[in-house]
Amino acid sequence: MAKLNENYEAVVIFSMKQGEESIKESVEKFAALIRDNGTLESVDEWGKRALAYEINDEAEGYYVLYNFNSVPSFPHELERRLRIADGVLRSLVVTRV
Repeated sequence: MAKLNENYEAVVIFSMKQGEESIKESVEKFAALIRDNGTLESVDEWGKRALAYEINDEAEGYYVLYNFNSVPSFPHELERRLRIADGVLRSLVVTRV
């Protein structure tokens, strides 16, 4: 039997070049997207951290962890939107156990 909902977590690294106000808007934009397509359990903002290696000539990024519950088809859509969004350096969406 197929699962109706699964638990996921997404780690997103936002570019520091876009500025603090724009980062806050991006964090809320993706939180709203998750809320619209599932249940957002928590948003853990880790803040500004040094990257292990430079990405697009940036040495720091703003890290955010989203924990959510949704149907199995939504994480693919979330990953697609994260890939094309301005200001997102890296992201990873995984299933939680």
